[in-house]
Amino acid sequence: MADRPYIVGNWKMNGTRAMLSQARSIDRAAQNLMKVEVALAPPYTLIHPVHREAEQIGVGAQDCHPGEDGPHTGDISASMVADAGAKFVILGHSERRQDHGETNTLIREKGASALEAGMRILLCVGESEETRDEGKAESFVTRQLKASLPETLDNPEESLTVAYEPIWAIGTGRTPTVEDIGAMHCAIRATLVELYGEEQGQAVRILYGGSVNADNARDLLAADEVGGALVGGASLTAESFLGIVIAAAELQDQPA
Repeated sequence: MADRPYIVGNWKMNGTRAMLSQARSIDRAAQNLMKVEVALAPPYTLIHPVHREAEQIGVGAQDCHPGEDGPHTGDISASMVADAGAKFVILGHSERRQDHGETNTLIREKGASALEAGMRILLCVGESEETRDEGKAESFVTRQLKASLPETLDNPEESLTVAYEPIWAIGTGRTPTVEDIGAMHCAIRATLVELYGEEQGQAVRILYGGSVNADNARDLLAADEVGGALVGGASLTAESFLGIVIAAAELQDQPA
């Protein structure tokens, strides 16, 4: 697993140019928190402006179309977001799977397009509350992971991040227990090792997402195999987001 934790803010459908001041503050603070890798995924309209502001943080997109170009009104290709400054793209978020009916096959195709455009993939997986209550969470998530990954993925350490987001915890204020999070991350890790071998499988970072905030970040980030966090609402202001980044940095200072 990579040494530096990875904290990614997903602004979702939030943000106008007025929010560039928040991105600027996050970027300046990140320059003093080098033990943590920090990134933001703003809406499409802000990718280039945030990219221009950023000196330290990474900038990504929240989605992309699987095609290169063509008659797809309202869609944006991977090469377009890469041209705007995105270095990674979030794929398979539960809100895309649920609200837009995205399938594992479509997400796999988007991933291939993102890789072709030179971006990393941040692939989201997660189960519903019903699936967890039935005791099928780990088997569901590992199957979803396998089905959503591009067929060809060279150098996973550099091209892939996985984010585990239990659907029932996103934006609800609810979180699984630290033990449940650790168990799921270990199951995902085992799947990555199965697919890519010990060295590469261990090198891919696995993030936790689902109502992460400054108050719970320290405990969540200390769970087994958790290599960072994908943060939603708490990433919309520098103050709340940096509380999570600082928690990650403080954990790095603790003796192993």
